[in-house]
Amino acid sequence: MIKSPLKETKNRILPFSYDIKLKISVFLQRDPELEKQALDWMEEVMGEKIDRSKPFEDVLKDGIILCNFMNKMMPGCIKKIDKKGGGFALMQNIERFSAAARQYGVPPNELFQTVDLWERKNIPQVTLCIHALGRIAQTKPEWNGPILGPKMAEAHKREFTQEQLEAGKYIHSLQMGSNEGASQAGLNMGKQRMIND
Repeated sequence: MIKSPLKETKNRILPFSYDIKLKISVFLQRDPELEKQALDWMEEVMGEKIDRSKPFEDVLKDGIILCNFMNKMMPGCIKKIDKKGGGFALMQNIERFSAAARQYGVPPNELFQTVDLWERKNIPQVTLCIHALGRIAQTKPEWNGPILGPKMAEAHKREFTQEQLEAGKYIHSLQMGSNEGASQAGLNMGKQRMIND
Protein backbone atom coordinates (compact mmCIF):
# COMPACT_ATOMS: atom_id res chain seq x y z
CA MET A 1 0.00 0.00 0.00
CA ILE A 2 2.00 2.98 -1.30
CA LYS A 3 0.70 6.54 -1.03
CA SER A 4 0.87 8.76 -4.07
CA PRO A 5 3.30 11.67 -3.61
CA LEU A 6 0.77 14.11 -5.03
CA LYS A 7 -1.76 13.69 -2.20
CA GLU A 8 0.66 15.25 0.30
CA THR A 9 0.41 18.66 -1.35
CA LYS A 10 -3.23 19.32 -0.40
CA ASN A 11 -2.34 21.25 2.78
CA ARG A 12 0.77 22.92 1.41
CA ILE A 13 1.48 25.53 -1.19
CA LEU A 14 1.51 23.72 -4.52
CA PRO A 15 5.15 22.93 -5.36
CA PHE A 16 6.82 23.92 -8.60
CA SER A 17 6.58 21.48 -11.46
CA TYR A 18 10.20 20.37 -10.94
CA ASP A 19 9.34 19.35 -7.37
CA ILE A 20 6.39 17.33 -8.60
CA LYS A 21 8.56 15.61 -11.23
CA LEU A 22 11.15 14.78 -8.57
CA LYS A 23 8.50 13.35 -6.23
CA ILE A 24 7.05 11.24 -9.02
CA SER A 25 10.52 10.01 -9.99
CA VAL A 26 11.25 8.87 -6.43
CA PHE A 27 7.75 7.41 -6.12
CA LEU A 28 8.27 5.27 -9.23
CA GLN A 29 11.51 3.86 -7.78
CA ARG A 30 9.62 2.23 -4.93
CA ASP A 31 9.32 -1.53 -4.93
CA PRO A 32 6.55 -2.89 -2.68
CA GLU A 33 8.13 -6.35 -2.74
CA LEU A 34 11.45 -5.03 -1.37
CA GLU A 35 9.56 -3.07 1.30
CA LYS A 36 7.66 -6.23 2.28
CA GLN A 37 10.91 -8.24 2.44
CA ALA A 38 12.44 -5.57 4.68
CA LEU A 39 9.50 -5.63 7.11
CA ASP A 40 9.40 -9.45 7.09
CA TRP A 41 13.10 -9.58 7.95
CA MET A 42 12.73 -6.98 10.69
CA GLU A 43 9.88 -9.03 12.22
CA GLU A 44 12.06 -12.16 12.20
CA VAL A 45 15.00 -10.37 13.79
CA MET A 46 12.89 -8.71 16.51
CA GLY A 47 10.67 -11.73 17.10
CA GLU A 48 7.52 -9.60 17.13
CA LYS A 49 4.84 -8.64 14.64
CA ILE A 50 4.82 -5.26 12.91
CA ASP A 51 1.47 -3.58 12.23
CA ARG A 52 1.02 -3.78 8.44
CA SER A 53 -2.30 -1.89 8.33
CA LYS A 54 -0.42 1.33 7.52
CA PRO A 55 1.90 2.07 4.59
CA PHE A 56 5.59 1.16 4.91
CA GLU A 57 6.71 4.73 5.58
CA ASP A 58 4.05 5.28 8.28
CA VAL A 59 5.03 2.07 10.07
CA LEU A 60 8.64 3.28 10.39
CA LYS A 61 8.06 7.05 10.59
CA ASP A 62 8.38 7.52 14.38
CA GLY A 63 11.66 5.56 14.43
CA ILE A 64 10.60 3.38 17.38
CA ILE A 65 10.54 0.14 15.37
CA LEU A 66 13.84 1.08 13.72
CA CYS A 67 15.51 1.66 17.10
CA ASN A 68 14.13 -1.56 18.61
CA PHE A 69 15.29 -3.42 15.51
CA MET A 70 18.79 -1.94 15.71
CA ASN A 71 19.01 -2.87 19.41
CA LYS A 72 18.34 -6.50 18.40
CA MET A 73 21.07 -6.31 15.76
CA MET A 74 23.58 -4.62 18.11
CA PRO A 75 22.35 -4.94 21.70
CA GLY A 76 22.49 -1.68 23.63
CA CYS A 77 23.54 0.49 20.69
CA ILE A 78 20.57 2.87 21.14
CA LYS A 79 20.15 3.71 24.80
CA LYS A 80 17.27 6.19 24.56
CA ILE A 81 14.18 5.65 22.43
CA ASP A 82 11.57 8.41 22.53
CA LYS A 83 8.13 6.79 22.46
CA LYS A 84 6.15 10.00 22.89
CA GLY A 85 6.68 13.62 22.20
CA GLY A 86 6.58 15.98 19.29
CA GLY A 87 8.03 15.52 15.87
CA PHE A 88 11.50 16.60 16.94
CA ALA A 89 11.79 13.85 19.57
CA LEU A 90 10.61 11.19 17.14
CA MET A 91 12.96 12.49 14.44
CA GLN A 92 15.80 11.93 16.89
CA ASN A 93 14.88 8.23 16.92
CA ILE A 94 15.48 8.11 13.17
CA GLU A 95 18.79 9.92 13.61
CA ARG A 96 19.84 7.44 16.32
CA PHE A 97 18.98 4.55 14.01
CA SER A 98 21.09 6.05 11.20
CA ALA A 99 24.04 6.54 13.55
CA ALA A 100 23.78 2.93 14.77
CA ALA A 101 23.50 1.63 11.20
CA ARG A 102 26.63 3.61 10.26
CA GLN A 103 28.42 2.14 13.28
CA TYR A 104 27.28 -1.36 12.25
CA GLY A 105 29.00 -0.90 8.89
CA VAL A 106 26.40 0.39 6.42
CA PRO A 107 28.22 2.55 3.84
CA PRO A 108 27.29 6.26 3.86
CA ASN A 109 25.77 6.09 0.36
CA GLU A 110 23.27 3.46 1.57
CA LEU A 111 22.15 5.37 4.66
CA PHE A 112 19.17 7.71 4.55
CA GLN A 113 18.61 11.15 5.98
CA THR A 114 15.95 11.77 8.60
CA VAL A 115 13.82 13.81 6.17
CA ASP A 116 13.86 10.93 3.67
CA LEU A 117 11.59 9.03 6.04
CA TRP A 118 9.98 11.75 8.17
CA GLU A 119 8.85 13.87 5.22
CA ARG A 120 8.62 10.91 2.81
CA LYS A 121 11.22 12.48 0.53
CA ASN A 122 13.05 9.27 -0.43
CA ILE A 123 11.42 6.06 0.82
CA PRO A 124 13.43 3.85 -1.61
CA GLN A 125 16.58 4.99 0.23
CA VAL A 126 15.04 3.82 3.53
CA THR A 127 14.38 0.41 1.98
CA LEU A 128 17.92 0.32 0.59
CA CYS A 129 19.36 1.01 4.05
CA ILE A 130 17.45 -1.89 5.63
CA HIS A 131 18.57 -4.23 2.84
CA ALA A 132 22.15 -3.00 3.33
CA LEU A 133 21.86 -3.97 7.01
CA GLY A 134 20.83 -7.44 5.84
CA ARG A 135 23.95 -7.73 3.68
CA ILE A 136 26.27 -6.37 6.37
CA ALA A 137 24.80 -8.71 9.01
CA GLN A 138 25.87 -11.71 6.93
CA THR A 139 29.51 -10.57 7.13
CA LYS A 140 29.48 -10.56 10.94
CA PRO A 141 30.82 -13.85 12.35
CA GLU A 142 28.53 -13.58 15.39
CA TRP A 143 25.39 -13.18 13.24
CA ASN A 144 23.22 -16.30 13.21
CA GLY A 145 19.87 -14.63 12.60
CA PRO A 146 17.68 -14.57 9.51
CA ILE A 147 19.09 -13.47 6.16
CA LEU A 148 17.98 -10.63 3.90
CA GLY A 149 19.39 -10.26 0.42
CA PRO A 150 22.49 -11.67 -1.21
CA LYS A 151 25.72 -12.30 0.66
CA MET A 152 28.41 -9.68 0.08
CA ALA A 153 31.33 -10.77 -2.05
CA GLU A 154 34.60 -11.24 -0.23
CA ALA A 155 37.93 -9.99 -1.51
CA HIS A 156 40.18 -12.66 -2.97
CA LYS A 157 43.60 -11.11 -2.81
CA ARG A 158 46.17 -12.74 -5.04
CA GLU A 159 49.88 -12.53 -4.48
CA PHE A 160 52.36 -13.23 -7.25
CA THR A 161 56.05 -13.99 -7.00
CA GLN A 162 58.54 -11.75 -8.76
CA GLU A 163 59.14 -14.54 -11.32
CA GLN A 164 55.43 -14.67 -12.17
CA LEU A 165 55.30 -10.90 -12.58
CA GLU A 166 58.33 -10.97 -14.89
CA ALA A 167 56.85 -13.83 -16.96
CA GLY A 168 53.61 -11.88 -17.34
CA LYS A 169 55.45 -9.07 -19.12
CA TYR A 170 56.12 -11.34 -22.11
CA ILE A 171 52.59 -12.65 -22.62
CA HIS A 172 50.79 -10.90 -25.44
CA SER A 173 47.17 -10.19 -24.72
CA LEU A 174 44.53 -9.42 -27.32
CA GLN A 175 44.54 -5.85 -26.04
CA MET A 176 47.93 -5.41 -27.67
CA GLY A 177 46.47 -6.25 -31.06
CA SER A 178 45.79 -9.41 -32.96
CA ASN A 179 45.33 -10.49 -36.53
CA GLU A 180 42.87 -13.20 -35.51
CA GLY A 181 39.19 -12.98 -34.75
CA ALA A 182 37.07 -10.30 -36.39
CA SER A 183 38.31 -9.03 -39.73
CA GLN A 184 37.01 -7.25 -42.79
CA ALA A 185 37.16 -10.35 -44.96
CA GLY A 186 33.95 -10.85 -46.89
CA LEU A 187 32.74 -7.26 -46.66
CA ASN A 188 31.13 -5.95 -49.84
CA MET A 189 31.66 -2.24 -49.46
CA GLY A 190 31.30 -0.40 -52.75
CA LYS A 191 30.23 -3.45 -54.70
CA GLN A 192 26.84 -3.92 -56.28
CA ARG A 193 24.41 -6.20 -54.57
CA MET A 194 24.22 -9.57 -56.29
CA ILE A 195 20.67 -10.91 -56.34
CA ASN A 196 20.19 -14.21 -58.11
CA ASP A 197 16.73 -15.55 -58.83
